[in-house]
Amino acid sequence: TKHVSKNILWTTAKDFTVERGQEQIEELISTWDIHESWLHHSEFLEEEELKDSKRYHYRACWGIPTRRKPIPQATASVYFVIVISKFKPDTAPVEVFYRLESSKLIRRPEQCQFREKWLKDIIENKIACTERL
Repeated sequence: TKHVSKNILWTTAKDFTVERGQEQIEELISTWDIHESWLHHSEFLEEEELKDSKRYHYRACWGIPTRRKPIPQATASVYFVIVISKFKPDTAPVEVFYRLESSKLIRRPEQCQFREKWLKDIIENKIACTERL
C-alpha cells in the first residue's frame, strides 16, 4: 500500500524563524516511516537572499550507530530548503523542499513519501566506494 505522510501545517512567512523552521523539519521527519535504529541530527546551514525569495537551508545527517560501531561507517544527508516568497502575502505558508545528498532531484514533502531505502542506498554506495579504495 502507498504510505502518505500526514500533512504538516507549515508556518506563515510572517511567523517564520530559523528555529521554527528547524522544529517543523523535525516534525516532518517524525512522520517518515523509518526504523528506530536510524538516528539523525539536523542543523541550520545558511540564509540565502534572492530577488524573488529568501531561502533557508538545513541539513539532516543520518546514520545507524551500533554497540560495536557507535560511530557509523558512513552517513547520509538530506538537505531541506524553506522558501519565503517576496511576492506572496506574509500570511501565506512557507514552501518546503528537500533533496538527498546523492541526487539533484528536488522533492516536495506533500507530493512524495520519504523512503528509508534512499538512506540505505547512499550509505551502501559510500561503503562500497571506500572499500574499493
